[in-house]
This record gives sequence, structure tokens and C-alpha cells, in this order.
Amino acid sequence: MTDLAKLNIDGPVATLAFNRAEQRNALSIELLDALHVKVDQLAEADGVVVTVITGAGRAFCAGMDLKQVIIDADKGGSGKPDLPRRLLASLGRLTVKIRTLPSVVVAKVNGAAIGGGCGLACVCDAVVTHEDAKLGFPEVDLGLCPAVVAPWLVRKIGAGPARAVLLRGGVMSGGRAGEIGIADVVCPDRDSLDAATDEVVRRYTESGALALTATKNLLNDLDRSRDETIVLRGAELSAGVLATEQAQASLVSRLR
Repeated sequence: MTDLAKLNIDGPVATLAFNRAEQRNALSIELLDALHVKVDQLAEADGVVVTVITGAGRAFCAGMDLKQVIIDADKGGSGKPDLPRRLLASLGRLTVKIRTLPSVVVAKVNGAAIGGGCGLACVCDAVVTHEDAKLGFPEVDLGLCPAVVAPWLVRKIGAGPARAVLLRGGVMSGGRAGEIGIADVVCPDRDSLDAATDEVVRRYTESGALALTATKNLLNDLDRSRDETIVLRGAELSAGVLATEQAQASLVSRLR
């Protein structure tokens, strides 16, 4: 069976890839479980200065797996009422684990980063993407509440801009994501993304590893990134909204 998450460590650089290309790397409970395993390995790995997170295929991460958050099996869902809550809680815990890795984490957003996928990008210390990538938080369009990812977007771009983005919903181009601060580096096209990411990675690997870790730890303390409580509370809030008839009907319509 193909690994749902792939981890490669090459000296000071690790690459962690979502590996559900045919499903646009949508977040299933199985993918999240696999990511927890790989991130736990990264947390214990010696000598890793930079971790690059990316997606297999042409998408970074398309957000939650609709088939797993739709409850009614007769409408294409899982038939497991507790699965959305477990999925959201797992995502919340994963965000904190990624944020608190000792290495600097770079999101290489090669394509669509939607909802939880865009949230995972915002968790990273730096985001590199290209002009034509699609990023955003369309949760309100689907009758959902982006409570798990909201704290990370607020930390990334500030409370006022985050409020505008989350309440407006929809998606934006990579270029626009750069303008509002979601993306830190925006290259012209997909073909130039590798080189742009390599340059960001090179800059970090040429810095002092201990200084990077110490600085990252300080920043995490300053913005309370280690506090798992807020994302788990957000997971409960999101799960409650997701279970409503309105939200379920909206999700079913998207699955058809």
C-alpha cells in the first residue's frame, strides 16, 4: 500500500509530502494519522534544520475529505457520526505539532491549498507558492466554520485581515496570497517553484541551526503557538456546525 505521507531526510533538509495525489491530498483520517507519525519522527530527528512540506501531484492540499465529513452513508458519506469530530481534532493537534517542530518549516504550496490545507500552510514558518496557485478558506461558503485554522491565519496575517479573509470565504490566487501576507515568496509559475523553494531553504541552512531553533521557540512562546486548547476548542465548534442539516446538505451538493 502506498504511504499516505512520505518523509525523506537528506542531511539538514527534510521533505514531508502529502501523498493522495488522486484525491488532491484531501485530509482523510488515514492521511492525518500518517502525518502524525511522520511529524513525530521529525521531532526526534537529529540534524534537521529545515523541513519542506508539500503535496504530491498538482495540489498542495484540498482540505477535508468530503466523503469523511458527510455523515449519511446513503448520500456518499462515511456513516460514522463521530468521524468529523475525530478528523478535526486530529487536524488541530497536527497543527500544533508542525508549529513546534525544532526545524524551520517551509510550505511549498505547489497547487491548491484550500481550507484545512491553507491552514496547514499558515502553520509553517514560511510559505512559498506561485502566482497561479489557488489558496483560501471557503468554509463559510459551505456552511462551515473555519475554527481550527483561524488561530493560525490570525497569527500569520493579523486579526483584521484574517477576519476579512475568513468571513469573505472563497479562494484567491497565489499572487493575492502574497499581497496579504499568507505567502512569503511568490514565484511567477509552477516551473519556477522548485528553484524559489531551494533558495529559501539555502538561506536557512546557511544560518546558525541553534539560533534558528532558539528564535523559533521564542516566537512560539510569544504568540502562544504551543497552546493546543484553542485549536481543540475550535475543532469542537467546527464539528458542531458541520453536523447541522444545512452544512451537511451543502457538503452533499458539492460531492455530486
